[in-house]
Amino acid sequence: MRPAAAPGRDHLAADCAACVGLCCVVPAFSTSSEFAIDKPAGVPCPHLGDHFGCTVHDRLPELGFRGCTVYDCFGAGQRVAASYAGRDWRDPEVRPAMFADFEVVERLHELLWYLAEADARCPDAALREEVAGLRQQVEQAADAPGDVEVLRLQLRADPLLGEVSAAVRGGGGADLRGRDLAGRDLREDDLVGATLRGAVLLGADLRGQDLTDADLLGADLRGADLRGADLTGSLFWTRLQLRAAVTDATTVLPAAG
Repeated sequence: MRPAAAPGRDHLAADCAACVGLCCVVPAFSTSSEFAIDKPAGVPCPHLGDHFGCTVHDRLPELGFRGCTVYDCFGAGQRVAASYAGRDWRDPEVRPAMFADFEVVERLHELLWYLAEADARCPDAALREEVAGLRQQVEQAADAPGDVEVLRLQLRADPLLGEVSAAVRGGGGADLRGRDLAGRDLREDDLVGATLRGAVLLGADLRGQDLTDADLLGADLRGADLRGADLTGSLFWTRLQLRAAVTDATTVLPAAG
């Protein structure tokens, strides 16, 4: 049985139809296994259509744009687009501010993703109240991102999310935070309730693993084999992480946000 989805995360899902293609313009990317071309920051992707849709969306992997298939703006695009009341980045008067707002709101929405889960999962009432307060502050910042110091909010959230993680996991589980586990066969390791924060699991073999209540905040799951794995109740995962991993019909995914 999957845990209940964290409440209040509906607005943290991308709605491309309500955006103006900001993710296809603002970020830079370089030729690699993820992208077929170089694109400077602030320059539209050549595949961006006149109405802000991707003209090769159904062929991205085969054309060498796998990075686009796993990207997630956490709903920042539509929030920023709505704040400009019908104007978009093609207008030179709003372009610099719109691009800057998108970069800030994207980071704030990712933080909200984690805080919403912390708010829903934390068993400690006092700690949950602290999470809720910070969550409200981040929401307010996303409404007026012009002068927001995102790093300050992230630094406040980091130890708080750590406390929530410990409370949910009961202080148990292997501590593998920040470990380089790239390419490792981890099928026999006990990872229930493990701390995998910031761990490099690039290409790791996690087939059939039980990752119940494992803390996945910032873990690099690119190419990690999660076929048959159980991620029920895993903490602080993101859609980007799961899209970058190898999954199939036997992977038990956490509840959607």
